[in-house]
Amino acid sequence: MGVREELLARTEGRPLLDVFAATCDANWNRPALVIKEGEGFRTLTWGEYRPEASHVAMALRGYGVQHGDHVALMMTNRPEHVVADIGALMAGGIPVSVYNTLAADQIRYIAENCAAKVAIVEDAAFLATWDAVRDQLPALEVLVVVDPAGVDLDGRDDVITYADLVSRGEQALETGHGELENSWRGVTPEDAVTLIYPSGTTGPPKGVVITHKSLLYMLAVVMDLLDIQAGNRGVSYLPLAHVAERMTTHYVGIRAGGTIYFVKDVAEVLPTLQEARPNIFMAVPRVWEKMHTRIMGKIHETENERRRDLALKAVEVGKEKVRADLAGRTPPLKVRLQHAVFDKLVFSKIRDGLGLDELRYALSGAAPISADLLSFFKAIGIEILEVYGMTESTAVITANTPGNVRIGTVGTPLPGIEVRIAEDGELLARGPIITAGYLHRPEATAEAIDADGWLHTGDLATMDDDEYVRIVGRKKELIITAGGKNLSPNNIEESIKQRSSLIAQLCAVGDERPFVSALVVLDAEALPPWADAQGLSFGSVAEAAQHPKVVAEVQQAIDAGNAELARVEQVRKWAIVPAEWTAESEELTPSLKLKRNVIHTKYSDVIDGLYTETG
Repeated sequence: MGVREELLARTEGRPLLDVFAATCDANWNRPALVIKEGEGFRTLTWGEYRPEASHVAMALRGYGVQHGDHVALMMTNRPEHVVADIGALMAGGIPVSVYNTLAADQIRYIAENCAAKVAIVEDAAFLATWDAVRDQLPALEVLVVVDPAGVDLDGRDDVITYADLVSRGEQALETGHGELENSWRGVTPEDAVTLIYPSGTTGPPKGVVITHKSLLYMLAVVMDLLDIQAGNRGVSYLPLAHVAERMTTHYVGIRAGGTIYFVKDVAEVLPTLQEARPNIFMAVPRVWEKMHTRIMGKIHETENERRRDLALKAVEVGKEKVRADLAGRTPPLKVRLQHAVFDKLVFSKIRDGLGLDELRYALSGAAPISADLLSFFKAIGIEILEVYGMTESTAVITANTPGNVRIGTVGTPLPGIEVRIAEDGELLARGPIITAGYLHRPEATAEAIDADGWLHTGDLATMDDDEYVRIVGRKKELIITAGGKNLSPNNIEESIKQRSSLIAQLCAVGDERPFVSALVVLDAEALPPWADAQGLSFGSVAEAAQHPKVVAEVQQAIDAGNAELARVEQVRKWAIVPAEWTAESEELTPSLKLKRNVIHTKYSDVIDGLYTETG
């Protein structure tokens, strides 16, 4: 029996609900869902999780949710989000988490596309967004509000509170156990476990159908590769509408009987890490960048000169050891001895301060991460496993695994997953993890998955003899210069960004232009400590963007990055954009990837200005 067949045999005939039930039975008194409220924490055990999900399920059945109907979830990361997710499955329905940053028209598009029967939303603000398009959603039976403060429920038969939903379900369950059992047992492995509309960088999103079967295969692989133990602790802070967050906290938590700490506001990630002491932590590159900036900022702010110099020396020794390790060389004895001492005196304190002292697995995905950043964290004792995948592949296609990391690659294919490089350089993948298709979009499904079952990822890649994959860039994002050169903007951006902590974002441009230029966004968090070190004071990021020393710092980063690039890739002109790019301002996706079409349109005048003085 091959690897794929063995994994399939272990998951055959089981929906996620079977795993959920077994986990609840085995971990009845173990904390499952935790969130900070006021000065303390609210906790649901696995023994409380299951009944509340059952109550939600029965209430949803009362509102007409039948097998295959969709339930929209627009909430922050909180216990009610995942309880409602499981409740929708128990009712026979399909949960659809919606990004909190979406505008009313985008919500209308998704809710209309999946014909959502019920929408469970966070608060009055989210409710107002749904109300703006309520009359265009005839399939929607009811809106449920988790935090009803400021919501006027008088005369609103179509709006109830989450507390009322649970109460109604509890009452209905007293006489409807058989109905719930039938709806639950009617769910098959081929049914959708969730419907995800990726944030995407272009065009309206397509609903990606992920089945119980593909999810359980992925979970079996993850549990084997990472040896995740019962009681594993995780922190949920990335949008639950993103497949990476769903996989590493929600689904792995169910599979392992773990404890998930929820973060409603991303500003609370560090305090929550310090409380949770996670064993597994997934972050997009921008989060790792911010963590690196915080670490180095704390070191440079240390008033005791001896301690500051010791910490800086420790980082350099750590990097020297990593360079030797990655090159396959044994580090010099002096370096090994120094690193062991620094790990106790410096690095252990850094890890403890971050709340990562009990971390077993650190993951990075969703966007490229710089080699320098990976080397830095490995130097301080945190080995980041860079992985690659997409929503259409149920999260992961390739992964670096513990002890087998090759920095600069996204690892090797998962067990039982086939990967190959097409003639044009596009990465193709095939196996049990590939989506069943896009909801109501057969033409888009046929375009993404060919007749032989190969998923066309849209990413350009190379693969070495050991099957380590290196992502070159997105096919549709290639810069084709006026001279006909095909360039990867990601390669250019990562080469430069890592050269200065002041650069938060950099967008390379140059399509149909004579050379490459760039838009630069300053890091509002890194700017104050950098300015203090320089003896400068700024009232705003916009003011800093015009200061000669800031301009010089950005220029040296571009010069250093250019030195590692081919001449045709080098950035010749650039401009600082005096504003932060966020998902709310629409330059970034919720997973913090660049929305290049938005940036090119929004800053077209600035981009044009970079080329007006050239012949």
